[in-house]
Amino acid sequence: MNRSYKIKPIHAAMRLDRWIKNNIGKYPQSLLEKSIRKGKIRLNKKKTISSHKLKIGDEINFYNFNYKFKHKDKIKQIPTKKNLDENEKSLIENNDDFIVINKKSGISVQGGTKSKNNLIDIFSNSALFNDTKPYSVHRLDKETSGVMIIAKNYSSAKLLTTLFRLRKIHKTYLAICHGVFKNKKGEIRGNLIKYEKEKKISELAITNYNVISSNNFFSFVELKPITGRKHQIRKQLSLMGNPIIGDNKYNIIKFKNKDEKKLMLHAYKIKFLINDKKFNYKAEPPDYFNNYLSKKRLII
Repeated sequence: MNRSYKIKPIHAAMRLDRWIKNNIGKYPQSLLEKSIRKGKIRLNKKKTISSHKLKIGDEINFYNFNYKFKHKDKIKQIPTKKNLDENEKSLIENNDDFIVINKKSGISVQGGTKSKNNLIDIFSNSALFNDTKPYSVHRLDKETSGVMIIAKNYSSAKLLTTLFRLRKIHKTYLAICHGVFKNKKGEIRGNLIKYEKEKKISELAITNYNVISSNNFFSFVELKPITGRKHQIRKQLSLMGNPIIGDNKYNIIKFKNKDEKKLMLHAYKIKFLINDKKFNYKAEPPDYFNNYLSKKRLII
């Protein structure tokens, strides 16, 4: 089968292989390299390389390029109207480059073997992304609620991803934890261990915290991560002896009450600069979070 695709402005400067994976299918990199080398995939009908940066108006040509995905690779979520409406109503900001939403707990950012319900697939079907597609630019755990940015085009996604990597985007979290903190304010600093296959990796993690209120059993805390390690806040608080309520991964204290099974971690604020313009967004905590604060008398 022979097919051709014209490059739109939103995809300018994107690598050829990345454009194919984002717009045609998640093909194995080895297959793309081989097909491009053999001329089954060409640019403007000429042989090229996988890393070639695309320009507006370029034409990508496929010649007898056939690959059958396994069934699990083809599954993408088609959201119901209710699901789509619920997530669109969580909108905080909508501009030409990105949206900001107040993400609900229990929904993943991207799809995976265990994450059929995810924001990228949902917003792919939204009118907010007409003539474009959603791009994930940062992580937020499935069970964590709060402020989330989703880019609308490749150039914005690249810029925001770079700002996150350079620690130029600042996030503030709210958490309800077990126990009492020794100090009202401070810095949590130390190495966190993770494993990549059998390789042990140690990474420095830094988070600043401020205890908003507490009693003999629980603390309501504001946290500002400086580094961006996976599960950073959850791991650090657990290691301190102050695990987050509802954290079934790092909290050994188990509760039977339904309202204590929700992860009490909320991404509250996010701020950054682009070309000297300030961007500040705030996502209000969900009802179950506020209700728990009230129940434990942690509201000031």
